[in-house]
Amino acid sequence: MVDSTCCRAHQSSAGARRSSDPQAIGITRGRRNTKIHAVCDTLGNPLRFVLTAGQCHDSRPVPELLSGLQAQALLADRAYDSDKIVQAAQSQGLEVIIASRVNRKKNPRVLDTHRYQARHLVENLFQRMKNFPRVATRYDKLDVRFLGFVHIAGTMKWLH
Repeated sequence: MVDSTCCRAHQSSAGARRSSDPQAIGITRGRRNTKIHAVCDTLGNPLRFVLTAGQCHDSRPVPELLSGLQAQALLADRAYDSDKIVQAAQSQGLEVIIASRVNRKKNPRVLDTHRYQARHLVENLFQRMKNFPRVATRYDKLDVRFLGFVHIAGTMKWLH
């Protein structure tokens, strides 16, 4: 399962000393945000995380998230319905369970609604992770440090 969530970046998180340090902070609707992209297994346990700026589209880091994963199916919401993602997943031998966008005219997929209902597990993952204040609001300047706290929150989900 693949999904993403936005985390508000506190004003103290911006402005790293060197401009070359990656921050993964973007401005959306006047606020600074960071987007956490996650892939998890069928039990809702996290497998990988990627950080992007808040204005980045959900589908951009999907190839990075899926590369080298041993899986049978890709389960995602409508935001991930693009021909590029579907073809990349099918080339890896994954069954694609993604709801078709409303404006998709060519080849709308038949959705397995029973399996699609399991998508709530990835939403529950983000809900549990955002119980940690350091994940719900980003206070760290560098994305490496923030990603460390995201991994700690993911580890806590594994231990739960």
